[in-house]
Amino acid sequence: MKKISLLVLGLVFVTFTSCKKEEKTETPTETPTEVKGLTIVNDSTKVKWTGFKTTEKVAVGGSFKQIELKDVKTGSTPQEVLEGVAFSIPVSSLFTDNEDRDSKLKTIFFGTMKNTELLSGILNFRDNQLFMTLSMNDVTKQIPLEYTFENNLLSMKTTLNLNDFGGGTALAAINKACFDLHKGADGVSKTWETVDIMGEVLFQ
Repeated sequence: MKKISLLVLGLVFVTFTSCKKEEKTETPTETPTEVKGLTIVNDSTKVKWTGFKTTEKVAVGGSFKQIELKDVKTGSTPQEVLEGVAFSIPVSSLFTDNEDRDSKLKTIFFGTMKNTELLSGILNFRDNQLFMTLSMNDVTKQIPLEYTFENNLLSMKTTLNLNDFGGGTALAAINKACFDLHKGADGVSKTWETVDIMGEVLFQ
């Protein structure tokens, strides 16, 4: 009888211990690494342009050496950093690596326009699109920009039609001043009203 009792107790003990839940050792949850905000690399903002001459549409390139950004935000994306940013570009900083051309563009082309000591504008992002509100020759227009962001470099581009900014008189003036230089093989002197604009901003 004692043997049976001991056997029963042993079975109860085994059943109890086998049904006991194992205590789980919880692995401490790692605190997510804080996402650092993007900042613009000093003096990394660039604006380049390409104009065209002759009926064959020969490219003439240049840049602006000074660009000032105001109201730069803090954020983890270029959109957050540059939303609503105002920019100003002194026309005096125009550079084509040709002093005679630089002088003519500053004094004749831009000199014919109104209030063009500075080219100014604002950048806005809307529905994953980028827009530039540009003021030139006392005319303000909103222009869509194509953009990409790769390897911390934001690249932007668009094409301006100078006639949209009342630039007809300025175009005629620069074409007259560069009449022979803007002649192609057909003997026709032409200065195109379209200008390609490229911009870059490097982040870190």
